[in-house]
Amino acid sequence: MFQVMLLRMNRLPHPIPYQGSKRSLAPLIAPYIPQDIDTWYEPFAGSAAMTLWAAHHGIARRYVISDVLAPISELWRTIITDPENTAKQYHDIWSGQATAGTEYFNNIRSRYNRHRDPIDLLYLICRCVKNAVRFSKKGDFTQSHDKRRLGMRPERMREAIFGAAHILQNKVEVRCGDWLDTTTDSRIIDFVYMDPPYLGTTVGRDKRYAEQLQLDRLTAGLSLLRARGVRFALSYDGMTGGKVYGEALPEHLSLTRLLLHAGRSSQATLAGRHEETIESLYLSPGLASPFDGVLTRENPQGIFTFARAS
Repeated sequence: MFQVMLLRMNRLPHPIPYQGSKRSLAPLIAPYIPQDIDTWYEPFAGSAAMTLWAAHHGIARRYVISDVLAPISELWRTIITDPENTAKQYHDIWSGQATAGTEYFNNIRSRYNRHRDPIDLLYLICRCVKNAVRFSKKGDFTQSHDKRRLGMRPERMREAIFGAAHILQNKVEVRCGDWLDTTTDSRIIDFVYMDPPYLGTTVGRDKRYAEQLQLDRLTAGLSLLRARGVRFALSYDGMTGGKVYGEALPEHLSLTRLLLHAGRSSQATLAGRHEETIESLYLSPGLASPFDGVLTRENPQGIFTFARAS
C-alpha cells in the first residue's frame, strides 16, 4: 500500500510544507553527503525534507530529528507513530472550514496559541500565506491565512503522512531542544545536516521565529563539531535578487562554501518580479572541493551514487 502511494505521488512525501524546505535542493546536496554514515542528525527539523530523502535512500543506519519548537517535534512523533489518527485529526480540522466563516483560521490559530496542539499547527502551516510560518517571541503563531487556497486537501495529506511514516518508522528518534543539546552524542562516524533559519529572518526587523539564532552562537557550535571531528553540512545564508540574507561564515572554520541555485523566488514572483534565489551550502573539511560558480540541477558537480546502509 505504502509503495503504491509513493509511486502515485511520484515524489517523496512531505506532510509539513514549510517554505524554504530543502526538498527541491536534495539532488544538489546529495553529491556531498558521505556514504558511510551511522547516525544522521537533523537538529533544525522543520519539514525534515533532507531526513526523508536520506531515509528513503537508506544512507544511514539510524536517524535523529529534532527541533527547538516542541509542537514540531511532537508533530513528527505523532506522524511516525500514529499516522491514522494524525490524518483523521487533520481531516476534521481542514473540513471544518467548509461551513465556517472567515474567522475559522484565526480561531484555530488562537486555539493553537493556547494549547500548542501539533495537528492545529499542521493545519496552520498548510493554510497560512505561502506556507511561511511566523512566530512571536513567546512562540505564538502569528501568520495570517492565505485567501487564495484552502491548504493541502485531507486525501493528499493522508498519503503524505502515511508515506512519511513508512519511510521513517523504526529508524528515527525524535528529540526536542536546542540544536547543540540534541546533537551532543554525534560522533565521527555520524553526519549532521543543519538548515537553520536565515540570519535575516531571526534578527533585525524581519523576525519570523521564536528562537533567535545568533551568528556567534552558530559559529561556536560549528567549532565544537569541528573539534569533535563530526562531519556536517549547513544550509545557511543566501541571496534573492539584490537582497542578501546573512553574511558568510568565518574563514577560521575552514568550511567549503558552495552556491546552489534554489530556483525562482516565489515572493518576488507574486510581486511581479523575476528574481532567482541562490543558497549557500557549507561543508566540513574533506566533503567537497571549492567550486567557482553556482551549481544547478542541469550542471551539478560530480556524479552521485547511493550506497545503501545495511
